[in-house]
Amino acid sequence: MKKPLTDLEKFVIIDKGTERPFTGEYTDFKGRGTYACRQCGASLYRSEDKFDSGCGWPSFDDEMPGAVKRTVDADGRRTEISCAKCGGHLGHVFAGEGFTPKNTRHCVNSASMVFVPEQAAHGNDTAAPVTNTETAIFAGGCFWGVEYLMQKTPGVLSTDVGYTGGRTANPTYRDVCSGTTGYAEAVRIAFDPSAVGFETLAKLFFEIHDPTQVGRQGPDVGDQYRSEVFYTTLQQKAVAEKLIDILRKKGYKVATKVTLATAFYPAEDFHQDYYDHKGTQPYCHARVKRF
Repeated sequence: MKKPLTDLEKFVIIDKGTERPFTGEYTDFKGRGTYACRQCGASLYRSEDKFDSGCGWPSFDDEMPGAVKRTVDADGRRTEISCAKCGGHLGHVFAGEGFTPKNTRHCVNSASMVFVPEQAAHGNDTAAPVTNTETAIFAGGCFWGVEYLMQKTPGVLSTDVGYTGGRTANPTYRDVCSGTTGYAEAVRIAFDPSAVGFETLAKLFFEIHDPTQVGRQGPDVGDQYRSEVFYTTLQQKAVAEKLIDILRKKGYKVATKVTLATAFYPAEDFHQDYYDHKGTQPYCHARVKRF
């Protein structure tokens, strides 16, 4: 049974459009499980076949057997891929680029897929797949501590740390630390809105860092450590502004900016899940009750 689609999903799946690069919720998503057709629910890709091609869309070097149909475009230049079950447009497939040993790249629109977590796909036949995920992006000082505290929240599916809000492409940690790029250290969170709301995450954000500090956070000084909410929907913008208003009425001189999300560049592997790998607790982030 086909599910109702949003305007963006119709544009991609039915009209064979393409979402803007680096805007899809699964571009840098790292959860373990499978990716299914957003329209009919048929399984398409496994997380172990996903890789980072840097192209701005989710990339896979293999599909599940019989899941994907290939059709050469009318101009003969590219090969379209679609769901073999319902015909929904997924994207295009390329060969010979050398990204992985399989030498294949399925370039897929996030809007064409839904993610099914590993625990739902294995060992729990009654678990429902996550058919709707949302992305939140917060900057509140060193991204190590923000990620550590956010990823412990039930309903959070995955997190990654990176750089956003700047002026140049593909920044490195060294570039961001120079203070000349305009980037902030940020955490991107994929979450299940049926399990945890954006407002809950935003309240946590405002309580695990000091939103009154400007151009710094605790011992970390520099514009890259600023406080900022990068909203991905207008509802997120409204919620963030509402919470800031509440805090200001309580006497907090909130400096947090609320900005439309743009390109997010994942940080180097060393920075991902830093405290989990190190086995210690954050030293510059701790929750302080403010709501």
